[in-house]
Amino acid sequence: MNAQTLCGVRILGTGSAAPEGRLTNADFEKMLDTSDEWIVQRTGIRERRVLDLDKGNGLTLAHEALQNAIDAAGIQGSEIDLVICATVTSVMTCPSTAARVAAEVGATGAAAFDVGAACSGFVYAINLADSIVRAGRAKTVAVIGVDAMTSIIDYADRTCSILFGDAAGAVILRADPNPELGCIYQHMGADGSGWHALYIPRYEKDIPACDSENKTRLGCLRMNGKEVFKFAVTKFREVIEDALAKTNLQPADISQFVCHQSNIRIIDAARERIGLDPSQVYVNIDKYGNSSAGSVPLCLDQLWRAGKITPGKPFVLVAFGGGLTWASSVWRI
Repeated sequence: MNAQTLCGVRILGTGSAAPEGRLTNADFEKMLDTSDEWIVQRTGIRERRVLDLDKGNGLTLAHEALQNAIDAAGIQGSEIDLVICATVTSVMTCPSTAARVAAEVGATGAAAFDVGAACSGFVYAINLADSIVRAGRAKTVAVIGVDAMTSIIDYADRTCSILFGDAAGAVILRADPNPELGCIYQHMGADGSGWHALYIPRYEKDIPACDSENKTRLGCLRMNGKEVFKFAVTKFREVIEDALAKTNLQPADISQFVCHQSNIRIIDAARERIGLDPSQVYVNIDKYGNSSAGSVPLCLDQLWRAGKITPGKPFVLVAFGGGLTWASSVWRI
């Protein structure tokens, strides 16, 4: 499409995918010095979905989620102009996951690129997609969030290993003549000075002095849990309050706050400080764990298919993650 008068953006359909494999807290009790009670109390997680890496990977999940979204939207893959995929666990650095998934669904010729913003990735990606459609640069856009986190976890590291699982979600966006539809406010930010609180070093030289005693294997995720918790609780609240203030909305005006599933204590702390009703804040971390960029779109698809996101009441996407990054997106459908 050529540039034109700003339009609205309609969500045509959503989809998601999660592996059948499950890693329960009872499994961790056999692997580490931990217990079901300890994990549930500190994270809210009881089990997480896990890929069989001999049979699939993040690309597999991304393809399944996108195909499910395409089917729900009632379109053909060839109608897609652009594919944006948020991930930090690409099968390869080159080519992008987005390019390979586009080919899998028949979106040959569509522009395609990956976004790397860790757990904030999907919200970054959907914000970009909305802006591109509104500017008239694309008509139909597929946005995917996917991470195969278990492929980058050192299971000897109790700090990270109990938190993460694998999942993907996707949405199909299309230009709409009603400019009131779509993202009515978005915010994205980053503070790279805190990068070492959550990172994946490839080489010994990548490890900062403050983390030199960490025994986690190279190529695996490392996390300073205390620093990330402090950052997340504060930023979570700030991002939601900012979104409400900038849109002149009250918490009761929002149908759902679709939040990154990082840790139940982080979610509950932010919810209680802002005064949100528990029914407005969806939680599935107990069954899926933290799937990074797959977390928010997985929740969105489950809410969408359950009929909990409806016209008349906006919904809010919120995420924070490595970078350190954060993002919000307020949507009207």
